[in-house]
Amino acid sequence: MLKIGLTGGIGAGKSEVSRLFAARGAVIVDSDVIAREVVAPGTDGLAAVVAEFGPQVLREDGTLDRPALGAVVFADPERLKALNAIVHPLVRARSAELEAAAAPDAVVVHDVPLLAENGLAPLFDLVVVVDAADEVRLDRLVRLRGTTEEESRARMAAQASREDRLAIADLVIDNSAGLAELDARVAEVWAELARRAAA
Repeated sequence: MLKIGLTGGIGAGKSEVSRLFAARGAVIVDSDVIAREVVAPGTDGLAAVVAEFGPQVLREDGTLDRPALGAVVFADPERLKALNAIVHPLVRARSAELEAAAAPDAVVVHDVPLLAENGLAPLFDLVVVVDAADEVRLDRLVRLRGTTEEESRARMAAQASREDRLAIADLVIDNSAGLAELDARVAEVWAELARRAAA
């Protein structure tokens, strides 16, 4: 089994790369998906978040109000640390379960947005960083996600710098151009990962 840590700054296109890897046969362990699962209604995770941040982070239907919680944690590093202290251990435990279920010769891609921030590179055989210039990422966030420029810059600033992510990269996938170029680069990287997994 080859364990890959996949990361990239918000707006870099990491989710698209993850999808392209999955289409080529990778087992995807998506931290964002798991992070939603561990705070679903009825979970211990959601109870802990409400205990820490109050009932104002819940919607009327009992689900987590992500924008309300985001407005609190992205404006205050200490509150973000408190949230991470609740969610990250739950995500790690579920990720380990999914990895354990993969075939011995699998390429297991852990899609981890905050890999650099949390010093997780040593947990993986290789780290793949999806990279795009800050201005490209900012444009995507404003244009595609509908966030304001100020909100987008705040979210980008809350993450590791581009330089810090590139410093831990074993392989880099540049996603500054279009989808055809991205697919071609993913194909190259996938061939390398498959070769290493087979070895």
